[in-house]
Amino acid sequence: MTNSLLIVKKSLSDEVSSKLREQIIAGVYRPGDRLPIEPELMKLFGVGRSTIREAIRALSNSGILSVQQGVGTFVASVVGKESVAQRLKRARAQDVDEVRQLMEVRIAEKAALNRSRADLTEMSKYLSARKKAAESNRLTECIDADVAFHASIAAACKNEILADLYKSVSSHLKEWFQTMYVDTDRFVETQGLHKRLYEAIEAKEPEKARKLAQQIITH
Repeated sequence: MTNSLLIVKKSLSDEVSSKLREQIIAGVYRPGDRLPIEPELMKLFGVGRSTIREAIRALSNSGILSVQQGVGTFVASVVGKESVAQRLKRARAQDVDEVRQLMEVRIAEKAALNRSRADLTEMSKYLSARKKAAESNRLTECIDADVAFHASIAAACKNEILADLYKSVSSHLKEWFQTMYVDTDRFVETQGLHKRLYEAIEAKEPEKARKLAQQIITH
């Protein structure tokens, strides 16, 4: 049984990071504000230069601060608000997959309206890779190709926010897919639907593409 009451001893840099976070939360420093220079921070916290730099590095790695060489260190974000990427990391795989499925239909529809010849080339490449991997029962390669195929459809929408969001969501599902499937049988079964989806997008038939995307989801 683990003891949740254990006190964890913090390093000096952790203490400084915590204090800076508290000041940012309190509004002492706001997004876009520049922090005092190193000597001032050293005097303020009563610590050495290396401790200040470690604390700044930790807050920079977490996206709270932005270090601009030769310019200064700035507050990059409001503490306490998670980025989409951070939220996805701790979300249930089932919830993330539900979001992905809700996006699939609209993405297929928009891709059929806005796709370019270069987009079709990308889709075709991943569709072919999906088929080869599925037929030879190479599960990891098949999942990678499947995710890349749908991501290429998202890119064809010509909506960068939608495409980036779809990539973020789908990339978090790869490991879960590998626990869901023991072989590529399901991918072989749905290869025909994926090919028809590609053809609908190629033919610029948004309604057909939408219906096929829905069939893939419900299969």
